[in-house]
Amino acid sequence: MVKPEPGPRSAAEDDPLVVLRTIEQRVLWLSTAIVDHANRMRPNTSGVKVGGHQASSASMVTIMTSLWFEHLRQGDRVSVKPHASPVLHAINYLLGELDQSYLTRLRAFGGLQSYPSRSKDPDPVDYSTGSVGIGATAPIWGALARRYVNTQFGGAGTGRQYSLVGDAELDEGAVWEAVLDPMVTELGEVVWIVDLNRQSLDRVVPNNGAGRLQGMFAAAGWQVLTVKYGQLLEDLFARTGGAALRCRIDAMANPEYQRLLRCTADQLRARLPGDGPDGAAIDRLLSDVPDEQLHASIRNLGGHDLAALRDAFAAIDDTRPSVIFAYTVKGYGLASEGHPQNHSALLRLEHLSELAQRVGVSTDHPWQKFPPGSAPERACAAAAQRLRREDVMSAPDLELPSDLGRTPGGVATTQAALGRALLDLNRAAPEIGRRVVTVSPDVSSSTNLGGWVNKVGVWAQTERSDWFDDDAETILHWRENPTGRHLELGIAETNLVGVLGELGATWSRWGQPLLPIGVLYDPFVERALEPWSFGIYAGGQSILVGTPSGVTLAPEGGAHQSIKTPSIGLEQPGCVSYEPAFALDAEWTLLASLARLGRPGGSSAYLRLSTRPIDQSLAAIPQDPAARERRRRNVVAGGYVLRRPTHPVLTICAMGALIPEALGAAERLEAMGLGTAVVCVTSAGLLFEAAQARRGAPDAPTWILDALLPGDSATPIVTVLDGHPHTLAFLAGVNRVRANHLGVTRFGQSGDLDDIYREHGLDIESIVTSGLDLLD
Repeated sequence: MVKPEPGPRSAAEDDPLVVLRTIEQRVLWLSTAIVDHANRMRPNTSGVKVGGHQASSASMVTIMTSLWFEHLRQGDRVSVKPHASPVLHAINYLLGELDQSYLTRLRAFGGLQSYPSRSKDPDPVDYSTGSVGIGATAPIWGALARRYVNTQFGGAGTGRQYSLVGDAELDEGAVWEAVLDPMVTELGEVVWIVDLNRQSLDRVVPNNGAGRLQGMFAAAGWQVLTVKYGQLLEDLFARTGGAALRCRIDAMANPEYQRLLRCTADQLRARLPGDGPDGAAIDRLLSDVPDEQLHASIRNLGGHDLAALRDAFAAIDDTRPSVIFAYTVKGYGLASEGHPQNHSALLRLEHLSELAQRVGVSTDHPWQKFPPGSAPERACAAAAQRLRREDVMSAPDLELPSDLGRTPGGVATTQAALGRALLDLNRAAPEIGRRVVTVSPDVSSSTNLGGWVNKVGVWAQTERSDWFDDDAETILHWRENPTGRHLELGIAETNLVGVLGELGATWSRWGQPLLPIGVLYDPFVERALEPWSFGIYAGGQSILVGTPSGVTLAPEGGAHQSIKTPSIGLEQPGCVSYEPAFALDAEWTLLASLARLGRPGGSSAYLRLSTRPIDQSLAAIPQDPAARERRRRNVVAGGYVLRRPTHPVLTICAMGALIPEALGAAERLEAMGLGTAVVCVTSAGLLFEAAQARRGAPDAPTWILDALLPGDSATPIVTVLDGHPHTLAFLAGVNRVRANHLGVTRFGQSGDLDDIYREHGLDIESIVTSGLDLLD
């Protein structure tokens, strides 16, 4: 049977804007239906709300359709605002990047995540978003990481880095910390598109702050573009009385304008003229506008006008970062559009059916694609071909040394050991050393990175003069060039961990593993923890070093004395933590942490270091190579026995800077005839995992517990650390023994070390007393 020849297509059917509008409407339908199915169709036996954001998605549909189907190129990367994830999945489905079966599994186990997830979603996601402000800034750090890889190794390609940002997200301080960093003004590939729908979760934002926001971006050196009105409104403004109408709408408070979106044509004619002197002119203008045109015009903002968006994208200046303020309507094209409570509202069935009819799909077959050979289908295929990326090459295996062969002597700090270990690694294994990149928020000199910075230089996109290079009193040399391996940011911890997350993802983006280390004062780790945690969730692998730490930073007082950070290793997924006591422990744990980076199944690490000088002979490093290797294995597994008498009656488990007090207390108790073992804990988190594994939790090696706390000679335990005592309290449960737990539970004050330790019950006297209490 011969098929009839298809009829000729009309010129309108092949008009690019008409085709884009057709795709836009299908994306609107799919994104809305994805949320509807998750909440209405899928069985929900628990009764817990599933959620989703039809209105927030709808405001982004036009922007994302324009971007994906007309402007994106293969090398571009996009961060999508969290609540627009259904739009991203709808687009990926039309591009052939997502199987239809996932469209019914939004927020289901093993299905589409609630917000875009690079590590968990089944379709292409460039950046994980969901932590407000963090996903928005990620492309900035992604651009920086890509440039860094290109200067060091090449092969990372080029392309724009887009952020699709909700206007309410600009309330986040993390956004402005990133925008204002001096390094950002050179990143011309960065483009932000602000979805300016003037609504937050709870309300219509009362004041029109667009001008203020635009001024802030411009002051930071960004190009500012605005797409405010669509062609329908512009046509009205061009008519007699149109200038008055423009002024009237421009001057409206946001809630007044939003209310117009819920009005009939007659109500619009009554409300739009207002009480000003130009009311009569506006009234005459509107009297000639048909109802349907008036209804369409009032919601015809620039963020929903494909031609206006095209012009804005064409105007981007690639020599500096750009921001496009695209005015939109939250819920555009839905029955809920413009309503102040539409944030998580679900369309009623009749409204869903009306949308399906308008778009031209059947609710019985909601996931249908465009007919083969049709103009929209061809446009989808062309976009898919244009955006298809080559597979990322496998990252090379990095063979890191586990021991650099030095045995530190004299008095040293673990903070100083960090810089020394980096220099030794650079000498011993230069191919590994060149992959190490350090980052600091303006604290390089005060965290003992000076020698490293002098050796490897400071990374900059172009070489800059070091005007103090010939100054004899200059100790830290600031040589900035594209081959440097240290990045210096302003004092903003969120920026620090943002960069770390992206530097730690280069192995999976471009097949080039980096070994990023971020160094900051430990009291500020908590400020950085949430965005760093999100970076780990998103697939970044890095090392965060907190130094100096604890009340051991005695003269600094309570303002700079961290208390809760030691327990991070117990609680942070995807992270191993260490708090070494000695310089060699610091080297070994650093090398072990570096070995976990830049590979599938790898993990991040947190190192808590100290500025307390400690006699390194207390470490009693074995001279025999086999015994030394055994000590190293124990150090990186979580701890080692520093002192074990023949018949112990008590065990002191100490961590970090308090090892000298633990040893001093053991000597005092030994003098009383009470044999006391001392265990140096290097990782509370790894020991906790081992304890959990004994009880059937996810697999972890348990041998380390037998080595440190053998069951056949179990004794009462005193735990002590410069931090909250709950960190080590679980050790009492290993052999179910009596225990006392010493640590810091309240704010401190300035003083010398003896006074501070005595104040918090960390001194030798307190440890001895605590042990005697257990032995009564």
